Amino acid sequence: MKNYNLEKDIHVICITATSFPDGVMDAYKKLQSLITDSKERRYFGISHPNKDGVIIYKACAEVKNEGEAEKLGLESFTVKAGNFASIYLVDHMKDPESIGNAFKELLKNPVLDPQGYWAEMYKDFDDKDVQCMVPLK
Repeated sequence: MKNYNLEKDIHVICITATSFPDGVMDAYKKLQSLITDSKERRYFGISHPNKDGVIIYKACAEVKNEGEAEKLGLESFTVKAGNFASIYLVDHMKDPESIGNAFKELLKNPVLDPQGYWAEMYKDFDDKDVQCMVPLK
């Protein structure tokens, strides 16, 4: 586990998965079908448990054009700049449990932001490597 500093806010457009984990891939496929330049932007997975402990997952892409969320009829979210606890995974597809295990480890950090979220950051849609992050206080 390492600290990661995100220097600037990142505005993203999102589609909420119908369920977690089963609906995640469908949410990404729908998002990619709406975006014509999917190779030219970063992608994110944003998740958090609701009041009942159910994981809410949002498939997200970095905003490239002003008003993009409204134009596409999508939600928007801002990944806030700041310090994160982080684990970088190389080719996470080799181990389907790797992302979940990384977040289990990250959530043990005693200085997490209690109002935070869990974020996965990919350099583009096809990236097999992922930066798993949770914000710190």
